[in-house]
Formats: sequence, structure tokens, C-alpha cells
Amino acid sequence: TGPLKDMNFSVQEGAGVRILYQFKSEPPAVSFRMSGDKDGIIDIAPKTGILYLNGSLDWETKPVHRLKVESLDVNGNRVEGPYAVTIYVEDINDNPPEFDQETYTGVVRQNSRPGKPFMYVHATDRDNPATPHAQLSYSILLHFPNPYGEMLFQIDNVTGAISPSRMGSYYLDPQKQDTFTLVVSVKDMAGLSTNAFSSSADVIITVKESLWKAPPTIHIQENSTQAHPVNISQVHSNEPGVIYDIFEKEKLPRLPFSISQDGVIYVTEPLDREEKDTYTFFVVTKDSTGELVDKPLQIHIIVDDINDNPPVCQQASTVIEVQENEIGGSNIGTLFAKDMDKEGTLNSYLRFKIESQVPEVPAKNLFYIQQDTGILQLTGRSLNKFYASKYFLQVLVTDTAFQTICDVEVHVIDINDQIPIFEKSDYHNVTVAESIPIGTVILEIQANDGDEPDTGSSLIIYQVKEGDPNNTFIIETDSKTNRGFVKVNKALDFETMPVYHLVINATNPEPLVTGVQYNSSSLTLFKVFVTNVDEPPVFLEPVYREEVFEDIPVNTLVMTVKAYDPEGDSKIVLKEVQGKYAQYLTCRKILFLQKSYLLKSRPVTHLLDSAFLTRFLSKSKTSLVLHLRDVNDNLPHLAMDYPTFFCYPLSRGDRALIRATDADIQQFYSKFTFALADDMNTRNNWEISKVNATHAYLSPKHVNFEEKVYNVPIILNDNGNPPLENKVNLKGILC
Repeated sequence: TGPLKDMNFSVQEGAGVRILYQFKSEPPAVSFRMSGDKDGIIDIAPKTGILYLNGSLDWETKPVHRLKVESLDVNGNRVEGPYAVTIYVEDINDNPPEFDQETYTGVVRQNSRPGKPFMYVHATDRDNPATPHAQLSYSILLHFPNPYGEMLFQIDNVTGAISPSRMGSYYLDPQKQDTFTLVVSVKDMAGLSTNAFSSSADVIITVKESLWKAPPTIHIQENSTQAHPVNISQVHSNEPGVIYDIFEKEKLPRLPFSISQDGVIYVTEPLDREEKDTYTFFVVTKDSTGELVDKPLQIHIIVDDINDNPPVCQQASTVIEVQENEIGGSNIGTLFAKDMDKEGTLNSYLRFKIESQVPEVPAKNLFYIQQDTGILQLTGRSLNKFYASKYFLQVLVTDTAFQTICDVEVHVIDINDQIPIFEKSDYHNVTVAESIPIGTVILEIQANDGDEPDTGSSLIIYQVKEGDPNNTFIIETDSKTNRGFVKVNKALDFETMPVYHLVINATNPEPLVTGVQYNSSSLTLFKVFVTNVDEPPVFLEPVYREEVFEDIPVNTLVMTVKAYDPEGDSKIVLKEVQGKYAQYLTCRKILFLQKSYLLKSRPVTHLLDSAFLTRFLSKSKTSLVLHLRDVNDNLPHLAMDYPTFFCYPLSRGDRALIRATDADIQQFYSKFTFALADDMNTRNNWEISKVNATHAYLSPKHVNFEEKVYNVPIILNDNGNPPLENKVNLKGILC
């Protein structure tokens, strides 16, 4: 109760009959009167001033009732007022949401972008939109059929936009299933209350073939005379309004292709197959922000050949040698020519024909050429230098459009019917010191051959036939004079061989004709006397090699070195170790490690050891090679060509390839094992599978990851002796 004044009331709809207020008045007022939006439900008792409802208010009918109340005297005249009384009706959730259609239909293209809406559903709720009663939430109740266990479609719970899920973007295929039915639900109370009202509608979706397809291989004829650019193909995105662009696979100085904003691909200039016969590039689509819309399409172009190249002789003049006793029909050589047009086509198929022969003695057609191969043959008779020592042929080489003349010279060479004859049958002897340097000429010899000069029939080859079992001497020939030079080929040793009795023969590289043989005229004798020279000591081994582990302790015996004196002196002293790495070793007849030395610095150490003869202070040196063996003392890690931050593609089936390595030699890391760190989050979301001894695949277990940075801890084990284990972290973003 209270005095008459302006008042506001809030009343929940559907509350029924009730008293709201009682107004009091002072004389002379004896009654009350009310006017306004009473709607037959709101009233006031005239005598008592009680404001009451005789029924339920409805927010959906009228959310606000505006009234006027005044007090009256006995004559019905106004005493106070009118005062404003406003009744606000409070909404309750008494209306279920309703779709504006019972059944919706939509069309989606194969390979459409995940999350890109292709249709919408819409529902309304008559309750107060400013309250949760009318806040709607959409969801997919049922999915028919659902062959993959995960839904191929998704719906925005606020807007009702339906789009392919990541699974759907990958698997939707009209060849496998072209129609799907979804049962879509809408709830009020934002779907958060168990008492929320709901309703549903059917959505029928037709899957159509993707417009975004790579065209088949495009063939373009080279050296086209059309006005460029020329339309060669067109691609179509599933999304409207995209921006088309070309992405080069090959880094060419220029790419002679372009694409319009309608997806039309053009070749911008004539192509030359001999310059480049194939092109490969990608066509991409982007939205207004520069983000990729569709997966890149690979475009493959083959440049078709035309006959635009003449035959080319491989040599300016092809020279062929033929012995004068060669029988008729023999193959004497091949003329080689080539054509830059496409191999294996008529454009590069060559034919050969002899156009002329000079001189034409003793006959015109002494030669024949196989028209398909270019092989030259004698027609039917042997050649004779009596008639000509050289023949000049002009051969016509043709393809289907061009022709070329190639020159051929046929040299008739003498047959080898003369043997080399030495000027002296005995060159007596020569005396040399055993220390004579290798390569020294100790004798010059001469034989002569009556065959044609400057041919294989007259060139003389000298060889030691007897008396030199170890090839201590070698004989070189001056090809212009056929003079022979006897040289020392290996070190001489008086103690081993003080004298050599040599028998030297002279032969030709060209075989002798039948009936002719080499005889004693092609032989000569020669003696070599070797004089003694005091020699330095000799190590038992030319190179001493040993292996030790890199962590070997100091003062460890690593090697024993021995030497002897060829002259028989037994007083030999192993003096010192020299060389860049000598600081690591000390010599006490046997070698000890003096300092530690790491394999990572240098895996092989080369040193010199010196031996002295006390009698003449002669000195020798030998090489010491100390191989350091690795021990497993380096943790495994990811190879440098795999950054710790990677971009991981979200498409199902894609995987990231990682490679492990460490600084130890291969035997310690040839069999790495890969494992995920033992924490629930990592093992629930990722999986790792070994590919081979050094590589593994890392992939997510789900395709519905958010696009954010993920940390993936991986345990690497090198399985060495002892095994070493390392935990590395890969940071990556799904993209």
C-alpha cells in the first residue's frame, strides 16, 4: 500500500490472478479510477484502490501496459492525478524455436574448403530476444549415411551455416555417395539448459563433382605463328570471386604462361622444343586476403615437335682408314649425323646416300653407304694405293624436309708386310749406380720399318722380352723417329740384382699380314751393371697403421716400429717422431700416447718416424697412421635440415618426415629409435612411425586440430654402446 503516485511494476507472464498494489487517498477523495492498456486483465477496485490482475499477462501479446490512475470525490471530480502506472511483463521461456522450412536442400562441390558455408538454415523463437529464451543454438543430430565414423558436414551453432568438415573436404566424392540427409536441431536457451525447447528439420545435400580440376596434359606445337597470347586451357574454382595465379615449380628466367581472372591459361610467346620440351607449373586460387582457397593444381605442358632443324654432320670431315687388302663387302666405318628434332620421330629420321666419289678410279662406285645407318662398306673389290691413297666422298643426309652434305675422306693405308729391324743386334752394356733416379734414360736404341710412315704398320713398339721379371726398365718410343729410350722404371738394388741381361724386341701395333713373322732381326741384346751405394736404413713396413679409441689413456702403448740396414749394420736407432701431430706421441722404441686427442678434431693422424745408422748417420723416414676409433659420446639430435619449428599440413594422410643424426660415426647412429614423450596430451594427439634407420613420420591422430602452435616432445635413442637418449622438442603449427 501507499499514496497515489507514478509507479512501475514487473509481472511475470502467465502468473494468473494477483494483487499488485493498494493506493491510499485522503479526503475529500473517496474512490479511484484507472484508464489505459487494461486489456480486460488489469483493473483497480474503485472503493479500496487495490490494483489487481484478473488473469495472466502474455509478453508475446503485449510486453508493456501503460495506465493512468486518479482519485475522485463523491461527485466524481478528480482530486489527485492522473498518475502513470506502467506494468512491464517479464518473459518466460514458453515458446519453442521453429525452423522457417521443414526441409532444406543444398549443393556442395567435391573438395570444397572445410568451413566454407554452402547453405544456411534459419529458425525463430517468439520469446524475448533480449533473454536466453530466444537465444538459439544449431547442431547436427543425425547424418545419413555416415560411412567414416566422423561427420562430413558441420554447422555453425550461431548462424546455422552448413559447411564441409575437414573430413568431408577430403572424402566427399559424388562417385561414391552423391546425396546426404542431415537432421538439424535448434534449441533455445543457447542450448545450455536441459529444459530448453528444441525442434528439428531435414537438410538434403547433393554432392557434385569438383569444378577445380587440373586439365589433361596440354600439347603446344613449337614455333607457332599465331598472335600471342594464345588460350590453351581454363580452370574453374569451386568458390566464386577467387583470384587466380601461377606458381612456378621450376625457377626459370621467364615463364611463358599467364592466367586471367577467369581462370583462362595463356601461352604468351612461341615455344621452342629444342630449347625446352616440357613445362610444369601450378595454378593457385586466393581470397581477398591472399590466403589459398583450393589445393594447387599441377599443369603439365608438352611442346610438340615440328621439323624445323636440318641434319648436322657430327664432324666437318669424317676420316676413315682402310687397309689396301680389306676384302669387298667389309664395313669400313660409319658416318655420324644428328638432327635436333624430337628423337624417334620422322622429323629426326635420317637417310644417307653417296652423291660423289673423287677420284673415280679404278671404278666409280667403290663405296656403298647403308641408307638408314650411315655404315660405309666396300662394294666388291679391295682398294689399292697404286690407284689412289685417298678418296673424297660427298654424302647426302636428308630428313623429311631438309638435306645436308657431309664430307668423308677414305685413307687407303699400307698393309703391314715389313718387320722392324734393329740397327745393332747387341748394344753391349752400361753401368749405373743403384741410386739412379727413376725415369733416367740409360740407353737409346733404333730399329727401322719399311712400311708406310706414320701408320700403325710402321710405328715401332719396344719391349723388354727377357731378363727383367720385375719390369725394372721401360722403353718409350718417339713416334716421329721410331727411336727408343730405355728408362729406369723401378728403384735398382745392388744387393738383390747386380746385373741384368736384357733381350729387347721391336713390334708394330698393326698385325702383320699372313705369311710374315717377326724374327731375330727384330731382337737386340743389352746388359746393365748395377754398382753398390751405401743405403739408408729401411723400415719393415712402408706405412705403420694402428687403431685406438679416442678416449685412450695417456701413456698407453699404441705402436711398435722396426727398421733394418740393407748393408747389414745392426746399430739402428729409432730417433724421433715428427709431423703436425707429433706432440701427441712419444718415441721410446715403441710409441706411447703423450696427450689425449679427440676424434672430432681429426679422425686420422699422420706422423713420421726417423731411424739413424750410427755408422754413416744415414737417415730414413716412414709414415705412421694412427686411426682414432669413435666412442659413443654424442647425444642424438634432429638433422640441421629439419627446423624445430615446422608447418604441418592438416589434410588427412599428410605426414611430416623427420631425420635424426649425431656427431658420432655411423655405427653408433645407424639404427635410431623414435618415441613420443610419455605424457598423455602428446600420446593422445600425435603418433610417430619409423620409416628406416634414420627417418620417421610424425602425424596428428585427428584432423580437427585448431590452427595454433603445438609442442611435440620426441625421445631419440641412438642404440649405441652405451645407448644415449635425448629429448627434443618440435614446435609446429597446423596449416
